Amino acid sequence: MKAIIPVAGIGTRLRPHTHTQPKALIPIAGKPILAHITESLIDAGINDFVFIIGYLGDKIEQYILQHYPNINAQFVIQTTGKGVGHAIWLAKDCILPNEEVLIIFGDTIIDANLNEICNTEGNWLGVKKVEDPRLFGVAEMDKDGKILRVIEKPNIPKSNMALVGVYKIKDSKELLEALDINLAKKLKTHGEFTLTDAIMQMIDNGIEFQSFGVSNWFDCGKKEILLETNSLLLKRLNYDTSKYIFENTIVIPPVFIGEGCKISNSIIGPNVSIGENAILNYATIKDSIIGPYAQIEFAILHRSLIGNDALLKGMSQSLNIGDSTEINFG
Repeated sequence: MKAIIPVAGIGTRLRPHTHTQPKALIPIAGKPILAHITESLIDAGINDFVFIIGYLGDKIEQYILQHYPNINAQFVIQTTGKGVGHAIWLAKDCILPNEEVLIIFGDTIIDANLNEICNTEGNWLGVKKVEDPRLFGVAEMDKDGKILRVIEKPNIPKSNMALVGVYKIKDSKELLEALDINLAKKLKTHGEFTLTDAIMQMIDNGIEFQSFGVSNWFDCGKKEILLETNSLLLKRLNYDTSKYIFENTIVIPPVFIGEGCKISNSIIGPNVSIGENAILNYATIKDSIIGPYAQIEFAILHRSLIGNDALLKGMSQSLNIGDSTEINFG
């Protein structure tokens, strides 16, 4: 089994954070999105990886080689954003004849038994019920979970079961053939070569796909989803906060604080992740992610995403307020 992880997107919905680092390396609950994905796959017994990189891809390659030296990692460059179907097609030379692959998007974190999925015969697509399926690839299924039809971001969905970005493909040869045809004929949906179109072509050719449900799915392409995922993972990982001892500071779990941080006169938590070597003084932070080497002073932050090396200094006042006075700083 080989894992293929497309991480070539530029992450426009997370700007300005993705101006200087890939979306997949944005930290949540103590480590980058890509680390959560990679480690879940390693835990499922996968050791062969293909990362399809593009924008700031050198940073992804450096991170993987530094932190996971024991995996067999290959890197394929997608120079233009032509869609996930095109990205998978670029990895064709990394896939052995009839080799099973597990494709998982580089901004997708799910709750599912990946080990069981990898060891189950056949082709499987991860799905979850959503409120607005027009934003996603959509699967139409029969009562037994067999996939009858898939369509990318339909205007009038006939199902509310979204494809969550996890695909276990037994028939990899047929997938690559379908992608070959789509690229040769320039068959695009919403301006991109989609993986959904190739899978639909396989279904039309008689290849069967089954669905598996996921209990949680986080498409970490927006600030709000990042913060929600951070909160859930912090609760699940349950870091030991008793070791976080800082001057005149209260830590309210769940919280993750990286190595080398200097924190004083602050209240941290709940649901806060702070990267290594950050400096906080007179700060009240909750439901937020603070990047490595950030510096925050005299600030109150809630549901905030602060990037690496950022500097935020609020106001510091010394007040002498008389009776019946009202002051509103907005």
